[in-house]
Amino acid sequence: MKKEIITEKAPGAIGPYSQAVKAGNLIFVSGQLPINPATGEMPAEIKEQTRQSIANIKAILEAEGATLDNVVKTTCLLADMSLFGPMNEVYAEEFKKVYPARAAFAVKELPKQALVEIEVIAFVGA
Repeated sequence: MKKEIITEKAPGAIGPYSQAVKAGNLIFVSGQLPINPATGEMPAEIKEQTRQSIANIKAILEAEGATLDNVVKTTCLLADMSLFGPMNEVYAEEFKKVYPARAAFAVKELPKQALVEIEVIAFVGA
């Protein structure tokens, strides 16, 4: 059985998808753009965008009683691979050992002209 996870502390879905879905002991968080849910604004720089995307992920996980420590897999989408270094600096500040498995790659374009979008899978429970 699957359960939709919704919080007003992260941007709402801009299409036919959920912010996150819990299935069994897994939480699948949809890709989070760096949009501040309170203002609807997006920071200009990659480091701030990465921080905001991760803040959105934290808010969604917290809605289900989880934290970044529960994350087992991440996928980081970048507008350009030249942004990898600065994104990775912020990522390393937020995620602690044991680090999640990760894929990071550049795509042709992200929604709303964002520089980064991050999705995660987290494990909760026994």
